[in-house]
Amino acid sequence: MSISEQLNAVTEQFSGAPEEIRGPITAARLDFAKSFDVNGAIQPGQKLPAFSLPDSLNKTISSSDLLAKGPLLITFYRGGWCPYCNIALHGLQAKLADFKAKGVTLVAISPELPDTSLTTAEKEKLEFPVLTDEGNKYARQLGIVFKQPDTLRPVFAKIGNDLLKRNGDDSYEVPVPATILVGRDGTVRNTFVDGDYTKRLEPAVALEWVEAL
Repeated sequence: MSISEQLNAVTEQFSGAPEEIRGPITAARLDFAKSFDVNGAIQPGQKLPAFSLPDSLNKTISSSDLLAKGPLLITFYRGGWCPYCNIALHGLQAKLADFKAKGVTLVAISPELPDTSLTTAEKEKLEFPVLTDEGNKYARQLGIVFKQPDTLRPVFAKIGNDLLKRNGDDSYEVPVPATILVGRDGTVRNTFVDGDYTKRLEPAVALEWVEAL
């Protein structure tokens, strides 16, 4: 089953959720998808801003060290609480050997604190680095931050999604899910950025990007 089919199945299942849960979440998603300007996000041809971020074991990982090994594929995800993100991460994990065979390093980035990222990595059986962008500072540099509306606060409280505990801040900001391929020279080659977080890049397409390097 393709990533898109799995994502659509989650959306279909969510349509059966109680209105007090489904309504605010759906409205927030559609409003942001309509207002988000993808032209304000990082674009192919631009240099990737450098980063140094902690992994799930609190070891600092830098973009310069990663790019010294070869091309870099970065995927931003909202958090381990997001079923769409977990499907996307699983899809990339399934193709990890193919990326490695092409000399490409895969990393995931979210605002979740290292302890939370470790839980996500272990639960989802991820074998690539999961990095913490605390406060979405790096995502902000790339133009891919979604400040979720306050209407979601009581909803998240009701379903037990404690972003303050997971992220270490109460901003309710999350990254816009994005996948970015960066050449060894630090130049962005391809991007997939969509304001609708139910839309994700198929891993097979990312492999096509890599093939074209």
